[in-house]
Amino acid sequence: MRRVNSRPSARGAKLAVAAAAMALLPLAASGFTASADPVTDNGDLYAYPSAPNGSKITHTKVMDDQHLIVYVYSAAMDKEVPLDVWRPADTSVPRPTLYLLNGAGGGEDSATWRYRTDAIDFFADKNVNVVSPVGGKWSYYTDWKQADPVLGVNKWTTFLTEELPPLIDAGLGTNGVNSIAGVSSSGTSVMQLAINAPGLYKGVAAYSGCAQTSDPIGQQFVKLTTETWGGGDTLNMWGPPTDPMWADNDPYVHAEGLRGLELYISNGNGLPGQYDNLNGPEINGKPGTLANQVIVGGVIEAATNYCTHNMANRLGELGIPATFNFRDSGSHSWGYWQDDLKNSWPVLARSLGV
Repeated sequence: MRRVNSRPSARGAKLAVAAAAMALLPLAASGFTASADPVTDNGDLYAYPSAPNGSKITHTKVMDDQHLIVYVYSAAMDKEVPLDVWRPADTSVPRPTLYLLNGAGGGEDSATWRYRTDAIDFFADKNVNVVSPVGGKWSYYTDWKQADPVLGVNKWTTFLTEELPPLIDAGLGTNGVNSIAGVSSSGTSVMQLAINAPGLYKGVAAYSGCAQTSDPIGQQFVKLTTETWGGGDTLNMWGPPTDPMWADNDPYVHAEGLRGLELYISNGNGLPGQYDNLNGPEINGKPGTLANQVIVGGVIEAATNYCTHNMANRLGELGIPATFNFRDSGSHSWGYWQDDLKNSWPVLARSLGV
């Protein structure tokens, strides 16, 4: 992958440094420390900002000229979180940021945008920073009531909406414009994160998520993900089913908070589609793998399809515009989400101003 040199000329360098310096002024005023010139020629960071609460970028690992792993210490969770970061094609001026969340496994498994799609190649020529956290499996990227014996301390809303954005803005020299996208359970999370942090994101894309958590069906979906698959306990997450935290974290209930955002929401209906065959992505001709994708993936996608139609009706009632893509087939699998990401790009690009 080729990146345009981050300092193509002396004049361009001065403009980039000046723009980055202006972007960092609010951080300096709030106690952050960072260099004005954010990224070196070899892709590493000059700026290793830290926040007053102790959150900070600790170190990086440069993979190539457009890709690095950024390690961020979260004071809220008292742990280090790796971020898969893809740099813009042209870094001569500050660029916006797309936060790209993985699914239920939190990117701690192989079910990630990096390993299951061609997203890296797709973004190689885009002028946007892409930040994909690695962590938070089965957590719904939310703040839990208390630590869980299996899943530990989860304060992901705090991390993603309060601790991380100013560190990324300083470390990468962004222009401060953000959008967010997520798949499967994080398709629920991205909506609620935007609701919880008004003004932080300009756009949201949700692929095959269930945008309801507090009604009996939504609660069962959360429990299936967090408890059955993840081994955690939702009592530690949001308490018993009657606890107000279930409704507090329900995008359907708080859909008004999505007003003014660029929205892209997609779902299949669970019936076998173009990728649900022996020649489909990652099936590799294996009948057992195909059966799992068609049966289990079909049931899950049918359930999220129900949720997504409910959200479409809710947004319609509120008069909140959104782009919906209801596919006439397709299971809960990466082949369709790869297409969803590309199909949603015009909406996300508009929100990011690129």
